[in-house]
Parts: sequence; C-alpha cells; structure tokens
Amino acid sequence: MADLDERGAKVVISQHSRRAMPRQIDAEIYKWRHLIENFFCKLKEFKRIAMRACKTDRSFEAMIYLAAAIINSR
Repeated sequence: MADLDERGAKVVISQHSRRAMPRQIDAEIYKWRHLIENFFCKLKEFKRIAMRACKTDRSFEAMIYLAAAIINSR
C-alpha cells in the first residue's frame, strides 16, 4: 500500500466498517465508480453483449448503444 500511496493512488472501494486502520475514501470518485459498475451489471442482462456474440466491432458497439438506450428508458 505504501507503493500505491507514493504513486498517488486513491481509495475508491468501500471498506469494512470495523477495519483496524480505516483509509480515507474520495466520496465523489466512489460515487462515479459505483454508477459505472452498476451500468456494467445492467449490461450483463443482455446475453449477447455478455457473451460477445456479435462478430464485428461495429455490431458489438451498436448492441451496447441499443442496450444503453433500453436501460435508460426504464
């Protein structure tokens, strides 16, 4: 952890509340990380994306846009 501290890394994963030496968390970065993580979990509902069934990059990208539009419209 000392090496990560030297390189300027920030803690963005929540910790166990009874941790012996709690570390400071950047709440704003954690909030954005949580939103992105939830979005990827929602994308996994679309099996075609999760299994990478689309053969070309273009069709895969189109499926991600379509899934994002569906998720956003809910």
